[in-house]
Amino acid sequence: MTLVLPPRLTASAQSLRDAAHRRGLRTVQLPTFEVPAGMRADHLHAGPSFADVVAPLLGIAPLEAAPGWLTGLPREFTRREITLVPIGEAYELRRPAFIKSPNDKNIRAMIYTDGSRLPGPDAVDRQTPVLVSDIVDFTAEYRLHLLDGEVHAGSQYAAHGRLHLGPASTDALAFGTDLLAAYGHTLPSAIVVDVGPVDGHWAVIEANAAWASGAYAADPDLALEVVLRAAGPTASVSARDREFIRRPQRPEVASQAFSA
Repeated sequence: MTLVLPPRLTASAQSLRDAAHRRGLRTVQLPTFEVPAGMRADHLHAGPSFADVVAPLLGIAPLEAAPGWLTGLPREFTRREITLVPIGEAYELRRPAFIKSPNDKNIRAMIYTDGSRLPGPDAVDRQTPVLVSDIVDFTAEYRLHLLDGEVHAGSQYAAHGRLHLGPASTDALAFGTDLLAAYGHTLPSAIVVDVGPVDGHWAVIEANAAWASGAYAADPDLALEVVLRAAGPTASVSARDREFIRRPQRPEVASQAFSA
């Protein structure tokens, strides 16, 4: 089996590459977004813009949560109001809010003082979906790698908004288990979910595609198992996971992301 990697690797990606080698996998790091003629591969670990170009050419199916997944969770799991709206509608906001792209990095994830601070219609199609969230303060943040309805690996990655690596707490793992028991059926079989405490209660921060997520301090061998399931051969995708296959962006959008 072969794992495809992008031109530039983070420290986390390097650890997953090393884990792949320990597993006996071959890895190929492409120097550009171009796939050499005749190349074959089974899995991918890279960002969304790279995946949108490369995965379809190699017959790889990246899995991700539905764009509005967060909005379907009850407040007991989010501790805040979250809506999915076209960015054209978000332009009308006249209050501070945390705004981000659902599954991409096109709209920078940050607090915007109001909708006028978002990238304008000259740069972004007005129908581009964005998640608009109430502003809350997560005192710590944990990344959970989920596989087949269980928390497979985990790591702390932040404390009070600053990078802070460490093991996942028992409470974080327990909250992840509770989330899966109630809403695991709304997620692909392999996914990453970030969680953290806010105002004394545990809450979901967001869901991320495992194939595009860093492992932080999680066991790289366990995290790799989630990545391999999250972006594997299209022919091997289970019936339950087919609805979670990522649909590539329009070619012109992918091209703009690459040129940037």
